Amino acid sequence: MKEKERLASPAAASSWTRPDAYLGAMARKRSFRRRHRDPQRTEPERPRLLLSTVPFLALIAFLAVLAVAIMIMAFPGAQPQHKPGQAAAKEQGVAARGWFQEAEKEMHH
Repeated sequence: MKEKERLASPAAASSWTRPDAYLGAMARKRSFRRRHRDPQRTEPERPRLLLSTVPFLALIAFLAVLAVAIMIMAFPGAQPQHKPGQAAAKEQGVAARGWFQEAEKEMHH
């Protein structure tokens, strides 16, 4: 019975409104919770295939298909052959007499 009385009646000297008593109670509460909770797992219980491996493999497969498609399209045999265009025959031009002097006059105005 003596222990129950000790637990039920707090000591008059220590008041819970003092900051150090309040912080001490918070620390005891936190350490109690930490001690009694389940230990955290560092690994999942079983691998989550849909969340980790499958999207990665799908991305790798998509990139592989894309790379093969680009290689097929870029292969030189698949490109159309361009016919060499015939160069236009050079023609000798004819200009009226004095055209250059007229052009110089227009440029200076």
